[in-house]
Amino acid sequence: MNLPERRDIRFTFPELLAWMESPMFGFRPFGQIVRVEDYIADGRYVLRAELPGIDPDKDVEVTVDGGMLHIRAEKTRKSAEPHRSEFAYGSLSRTVTLPATARTDDVKAVYKGGVLEVSVGLAEEKKAEGRRITVEH
Repeated sequence: MNLPERRDIRFTFPELLAWMESPMFGFRPFGQIVRVEDYIADGRYVLRAELPGIDPDKDVEVTVDGGMLHIRAEKTRKSAEPHRSEFAYGSLSRTVTLPATARTDDVKAVYKGGVLEVSVGLAEEKKAEGRRITVEH
């Protein structure tokens, strides 16, 4: 029996999600994704998240758990004009894996100009020393 060649779904599925989440369709089954950039500077892991138009005192939650950094936010926007009013709301979230040397007791978060910056201290990375392993027989 000849079976048709199977396309690898790993390559098509992300494209499908991107297509469905495009502005034309507005379908976001998993909430809105927070755009981020991350880098290491001055012995700290730094993550910058784009979160414009939110109140950091009540709409943002930053947590660290199990080597993961979680950012959650609620966005609500209302506008009213003489003959029309609009509103937009939604949940935003992003989870990233922290570096293995991250010190979760040294985390700082600052919100400024629509950008949330979270920095995590890094412990000095110990260089793995090679050693000879005895083979048992």
